[in-house]
Amino acid sequence: MLSAGNPNGHAAVPADGQRVDTSHPDHVVGHGTPASCTSAAVVAAVASGGVITFDCGPGPVVITMAATAKVRNAATRVVLDGGGRVTLDGAGARRILYLDTCDQAQGWTTSHCQNQQYPQLTVQNLTLAHGDSTGQKTDGGGGGAIFDRGGRLKIVHSLFVGNRCDATGPDLGGAAVRALEQWQGLPVYVVDSTFGGSPAAGGVCSNGGALSSIGVSWRVLNCVMTYNEAIGHGANPARSGTPGGGSGGAIYTDGNQYTVIVAGSVIEHDAANEGGGALFFVSNDRTGTLTIRDSTLSANPSKGFWTAGYPGIFFLGAGRPSVSGSALG
Repeated sequence: MLSAGNPNGHAAVPADGQRVDTSHPDHVVGHGTPASCTSAAVVAAVASGGVITFDCGPGPVVITMAATAKVRNAATRVVLDGGGRVTLDGAGARRILYLDTCDQAQGWTTSHCQNQQYPQLTVQNLTLAHGDSTGQKTDGGGGGAIFDRGGRLKIVHSLFVGNRCDATGPDLGGAAVRALEQWQGLPVYVVDSTFGGSPAAGGVCSNGGALSSIGVSWRVLNCVMTYNEAIGHGANPARSGTPGGGSGGAIYTDGNQYTVIVAGSVIEHDAANEGGGALFFVSNDRTGTLTIRDSTLSANPSKGFWTAGYPGIFFLGAGRPSVSGSALG
């Protein structure tokens, strides 16, 4: 079964961040054998929407995605539950999951697409490996495993391995996950999940080797983020003569009024060519807040810059980061 998240993390998880009940699925991918669990079946199920589970036999199964699974904007919700045995693998060739409420090709549902309650995408008990969004620059690119613009996104007890996005760019990021424009500014919950986990498994992108966003709030609870890298260079805005990027080894966030809470989590051995080997946080209007509780952030080198007194972190926001019960080093 899937091993993900920080077993020593005890941060309380609000109702919005809990797993979804999938005991009565709308769609089941597979008919009891690994061979019956295909990329085409996943793509079709995601396009249909609803609660999706898998019946691929008793053992672990890897489904190599021949196409990106895209959420249709008329859906109320899409829940993908891998049951702890399923890996969706992008084969280093494509993004795995995509939701964009402003993409008319997925159905035009409202003129206010940037603030749309649905679809709501939940990924749980699932491994997403070797997704790659390199070259996919629409809406800022990024999101090698998951790209989500609009609606709401939630990730619970999932593992992200070896995901990629473009190697340069000043605001492009999220080797694993890129999130934009969540409904009414509500946070993305990332709970009991692992990003990387070993030296060969980390995510690599210009910025945000695990997570990246603009103007989005996050709740990162009881997670592990290790061996992720921000490999761009030139920062943001890009220094003259550089392509930009290189910040937020694990987490890259930018925007105005937003909040990030990291609790019960371990962020170690991530690295940034520029700022924030663990976490990069810039609130342009200085209203955003960063809170770190009962977590360990260590050995996250920032090769360019960081905030004094907060190793591995670059922070520009309201006041100073709030750190309690945590070790930074």
